[in-house]
Amino acid sequence: MARARPPRRDVDTYRPAKRAAPPEPTEEEKQTLAKAEYEKLLTLRSGGIYVPPHRLRALQAQMGDDKKSKEFQRMHWDALKKSINGLINKVSVANIKQIVPELFGENLVRGRGLFCQSLAKAQAASLPFTPIYAAVAAIVNTKLPNVGELLVKRLVLRFRKAYKRNDKAVCLSTCIFLAHLTNGRVVHEMLCAQILLLLLSKPTDDSVEIAVALTKEVGLFLEEMNPPISRACFDQFRTILNEASLEKRSQYMIEVLFQVRKDKYRDNPSVKEELDLVEEEDQITHKVYLDDDLDAHDGLNLFQYDENFETNEDEYKKLKADILGEASDDGDDDDDDDDESESDDEEDEEQKAIEIKDQSNADLVNLRRTIYLTLMSSASPDESTHKLMKLRLPPGQEPELVSMLVETCGQEKTYLRFFGLIGENFAKLNRLWRDLFEDSFTNYYANIHRYETNKLRNIALFWGHMLSTDALSWQTLNMIHLNEEETTAASRIFIKILFENMQENLGAAKLAARLSDETLRPALAGLFPHENPRNLRFSINYFTSIKMGYLTEEMRSLLFLHGLILLVSEPFPVPAAGAGVVAASETGRLALALPLPLQLALPVPVPVPLPLQLPVPVPVPLAPALPLPVPVPLPLPVPVPVPLPLPLPLPLPLPLPLPLPLPLPLPIQKRAARQAATVSAAGQGTGPGGPS
Repeated sequence: MARARPPRRDVDTYRPAKRAAPPEPTEEEKQTLAKAEYEKLLTLRSGGIYVPPHRLRALQAQMGDDKKSKEFQRMHWDALKKSINGLINKVSVANIKQIVPELFGENLVRGRGLFCQSLAKAQAASLPFTPIYAAVAAIVNTKLPNVGELLVKRLVLRFRKAYKRNDKAVCLSTCIFLAHLTNGRVVHEMLCAQILLLLLSKPTDDSVEIAVALTKEVGLFLEEMNPPISRACFDQFRTILNEASLEKRSQYMIEVLFQVRKDKYRDNPSVKEELDLVEEEDQITHKVYLDDDLDAHDGLNLFQYDENFETNEDEYKKLKADILGEASDDGDDDDDDDDESESDDEEDEEQKAIEIKDQSNADLVNLRRTIYLTLMSSASPDESTHKLMKLRLPPGQEPELVSMLVETCGQEKTYLRFFGLIGENFAKLNRLWRDLFEDSFTNYYANIHRYETNKLRNIALFWGHMLSTDALSWQTLNMIHLNEEETTAASRIFIKILFENMQENLGAAKLAARLSDETLRPALAGLFPHENPRNLRFSINYFTSIKMGYLTEEMRSLLFLHGLILLVSEPFPVPAAGAGVVAASETGRLALALPLPLQLALPVPVPVPLPLQLPVPVPVPLAPALPLPVPVPLPLPVPVPVPLPLPLPLPLPLPLPLPLPLPLPLPIQKRAARQAATVSAAGQGTGPGGPS
């Protein structure tokens, strides 16, 4: 059974009073509490404890905007550090022109330590981006030299520590960064020379590897600016290769370095064209040496309370305005009711906006991007021409289309006739586009030495197509002067490819006929000279070497006439008596000295007979070697029993005095002997018939 409740008495009972609400804190107390909480959270975060970002932002909003407070400056420092790190981490070749103004928008004077720290850290983490970070440092150095000097000092100190600790990775990254800063003229080249001397003084495999990497990056700059240092370094490399006992890998690296030097650092330029953003007169070079007493100023990496925070910020705003071309905000709150002054202010603001827009070149970049995408997305030259004509280029931007067309053609691996047909279509539209293409041809030929071989070839083939199709006037060739003084290796290659392409398109006969046109003679006087024999010879040899000698027939005749004129104007000396041989040799020497490509018929020297000396000395005696026969004495009168067949008209005395007695034939000798015997017997009377 449930227990019954006692009846309630209607008497006063004790009831506690409601507690009064605590008084709301004042604004100062709120800020004080927020600052304390903020400091606590920062301490926890520095100890490795995760702190939600939204909690920090809420506390920052509660602390207010008291710029003299330490907490506000601490928040500003953290924001500055985060902004600088973010900008450096996202910089690239494509956006460097947009990132650098944003960097100058931050207070780099206050955060110069943060800037150098972030730049060095990002470079060490990604070595392929070293040229980009060096370009950023070079740009900042032109406006804030103390920032560039601090960066160089820190890199030198970091190299020293890494070298003492044998930290190869840090040494390599630091040397590459210093090499690119040297290429950008931020630091003097003697610093790299000292590092190379240190690395090669006691060569090891690691030191040789670092030295080779450093030389690859800075070698071209040393070759141009200080050749003795470059020669000394390569002599040391050659000595190490021949004498030092290194691993095969290190020896191969040195051999590759010599090949890179032989190729004139084709793949290792000092500064890439897209990163060459600093004018030479604006460059500031710091002379920092390896053995200097340097201070890294590590305290600049940490937060420091600034009593003159607002003053320093205002000064940097003025400096930023000078750097970026903006007008500083004076912060005047005075109200002016004058309409003319307000209109002037509006015009000034518009002018400032226009100036900033022009310096960023955003419209130009977008225009070039649109032209490039239109070219690459078209299926045929006619379609591309139609799309480009519908772009409605701003006035004065027509040369950008011509430039983009030629540049896009040059960037292809091989020449595409597609681009030549587009250029032909535009050049044949009206006189405006034709003049623009002719001006572009002049500019490209003047700067042809800046392009690599493949790009040069594509550009030459493009202009060869334009000339062979008469899209360009052949009068444009008047700027080409083919001689030894006014041509380079690149320009001669350009002319060779240009004429070979025109010969392929037109044919040899038609090309020769076009070049021999009387109306083109004044324009082709530089290519086919008529007056200077030296230039004549150079042009003849050039076209002959590229297998176009048929274009030089007229020049050969002119050169031959020049030689004949020289022969007539400077006659040979007449030989003196008794000196004919000497005069003839002098004539030959003078003939060989003539600037003639062909052999001329020279006068034949007439030999002068020399006087003979008597008696003539004969080395061999004239007397015969055999003994002469002795004549037989015959008595007179000679009795002849038999009449002679041929009577002698006159009696000849015997023996005959012959100057050279000759031996008689044998039958005649026998017959004469028999006759002599008969005569002798008849004289003695002992013959068979008695005396007659």
